Amino acid sequence: MSNSFVETNPSVQTDKFFYDNKIVKMFAYATIFWGIVGMLAGILAAFQLVFPVLNMGLAETTFGRVRPVHTNAIIFAFVGNGIFMGVYYSLQRLCKARMFNDRLSRFHFWGWQSIIVLAAVTLLAGFTSGKEYAELEWPIDILIAVIWVAFGWNMFGTILKRRERHLYVAIWFYIATFVTVAVLHIVNSMELPFSWLKSYSAYAGVQDALVQWWYGHNAVAFFLTTPYLGLMYYFMPKAANRPVYSYRLSIIHFWALIFLYIWAGPHHLLYTALPNWAQSLGTVFSIMLIAPSWGGMLNGLLTLRGAWDKVREEPVLKFMVVAVTAYGMATFEGPMLSLKSVNAISHFTDWTIAHVHVGALGWNGFLTFGILYYLIPKIFRTKLYSVKLANAHFWIGTLGIIFYVVPMYWAGFMQSLAWKEFTPEGTLKYQFLDTVKQMQPFYLMRGIGGVLFLIGALVMVYNLIKTIKTGTIWNDEPAEAAPLEKVYVPHGAPHWHRWIERRPVQMLLLSLVLILIGGAVEMIPTFMVKENIPTIASVKPYTPLELAGRDIYVREGCYLCHSQMIRPFRSEVVRYGEYSKAGEFIYDHPFQWGSKRTGPDLARIGGKYPDSWHFNHMLEPSSISPGTIMPNYPWLFHNNLDTAIVPAKIRAMITLGVPYAAGYDKLAVADLMVQANKITENLAKDKLPIQSNKEIVALIAYLQRVGTDIKLEQKTAEANH
Repeated sequence: MSNSFVETNPSVQTDKFFYDNKIVKMFAYATIFWGIVGMLAGILAAFQLVFPVLNMGLAETTFGRVRPVHTNAIIFAFVGNGIFMGVYYSLQRLCKARMFNDRLSRFHFWGWQSIIVLAAVTLLAGFTSGKEYAELEWPIDILIAVIWVAFGWNMFGTILKRRERHLYVAIWFYIATFVTVAVLHIVNSMELPFSWLKSYSAYAGVQDALVQWWYGHNAVAFFLTTPYLGLMYYFMPKAANRPVYSYRLSIIHFWALIFLYIWAGPHHLLYTALPNWAQSLGTVFSIMLIAPSWGGMLNGLLTLRGAWDKVREEPVLKFMVVAVTAYGMATFEGPMLSLKSVNAISHFTDWTIAHVHVGALGWNGFLTFGILYYLIPKIFRTKLYSVKLANAHFWIGTLGIIFYVVPMYWAGFMQSLAWKEFTPEGTLKYQFLDTVKQMQPFYLMRGIGGVLFLIGALVMVYNLIKTIKTGTIWNDEPAEAAPLEKVYVPHGAPHWHRWIERRPVQMLLLSLVLILIGGAVEMIPTFMVKENIPTIASVKPYTPLELAGRDIYVREGCYLCHSQMIRPFRSEVVRYGEYSKAGEFIYDHPFQWGSKRTGPDLARIGGKYPDSWHFNHMLEPSSISPGTIMPNYPWLFHNNLDTAIVPAKIRAMITLGVPYAAGYDKLAVADLMVQANKITENLAKDKLPIQSNKEIVALIAYLQRVGTDIKLEQKTAEANH
């Protein structure tokens, strides 16, 4: 390090300053608290798929609302606070400077906690955009952008006033994280509000799917991966007291990773209505990702060469070794899942759930635990209360991961094989509900694994509380370093990469250019070339009642269990109907293709059953499908449909390009009631009286519409023929 010159040259003037540990402590506490909350929500969601009674008959506690609370709590509350905890601690020491502005640090902290609370409240209340990992509505999206900019401002202010000339590899990853997450969030959050808490996605159908999974995959890449790689590069060498294995490998790892990752989003949409060229592009770059990902993993593990005795003794290193190993496993499996032959088996199954949780529990969870065990004793100037308890946490947590992911892998294989199996006579061997019943023992094991992981985390909480009580917080830790302009620069030709390491603004701009290339190449043709999204003449906009029903469908999180995307496989066409076409979704804001089939696909549900079937199925699913794990939705039969907002919805859709007639917003409510009265008349014939203004009527209208436009076109073609 350049400041080593100061140690041998006492005449060099040094600055005395203080590291801000108080902000690190605040983010550490938030990480622990929200981690427990997120795990509890996940355990509840897991057991709801085994015991539907745990949905409790309340709108706010159904799986469709609890599951996004779980994912958002883990990603943005637990991991998000963990990122900020690690960045605020490491950045000050790597830059040899206090954070740029204490008030900005506090604003960042309280702003982020406010976002988390608002997210939990609104998601449980049913306000959702319907896009996975981006469910939060437009006012919160704006707040996220403001707080993220505050974080970046604070981070760059610190970097610019640093006393170390060269930027260490961890800071490269922090810079790339900041700029890429900002771009991802802004692009994917383009939406048109029609009320204070509701909006429609600015994109529709295939285009919305591409943007969402460009965001969704890269949220994993640049929120769950790159900042944690930065933390790995700082905390693992610190904990092991050894230098990073290879500086050159870290350079290759960084630049290759941020360039390649941004292209891989389409591998979430293989065999869908996305243009085939985009699918293939996503697959190619996903396979290429193995090289930089494993380069980073090996760089981390080889940092511990010669220190394996210390790994056996130090729980901090145990957690970090398993975390980096889990990162390697997940980043090998991800590219494998992007191969079409493998994806044909895995997609829509619990295999994907297992894959995701290897990363979430192993990589993010264990690295966070390791950092907490390292940090807390440091900033409280004490020793860890109990190494034995930390080791116990490690083994309980490891067992929890195994109990979670192994049953899910098994379940995923079983699901896929069962969905595709035919009898010798050529008919499907299993009804979809048969496969759901087969999954329940595996779901139970998954829930037990989650409980074990939580128990381990609670052991950590106890251990850290006892550690904190034995120490004294070092809110302002004294430090000393030479000013940047007096840093000694050795003679001789420096490594070529040193040029960019001295220039954080140029590094940010270069990172921005690299991540924009992949997104632009995939999105511009999809949006600008009409042939990529061929229109179908028979596809018409939703009626006002169907649109209202679709919004209820999104509100209840139905897309979390039901896909609306039939792939061109024999088994799916036989089970569900004609495979899905790109032109069917041009008025879908947002798209509803789904990513998991806990229930059957609904792409061709329209007209398949009478209105009375849907009525009874929503009121008491088990009366229609014995053994189902779907919750009851009694509130849909009591809640009045909000017709006052319907004109605003129509105006928003017209603005987005949906071809309603000019002035139709003034006629929409009348048309809505005409269609609603027809449905209630049908229900009355089956002795199911209901008022026309209830939410269930709108939901039935939507479900009866889904997938019928393409059938109308086929019938017309047959008649003409």
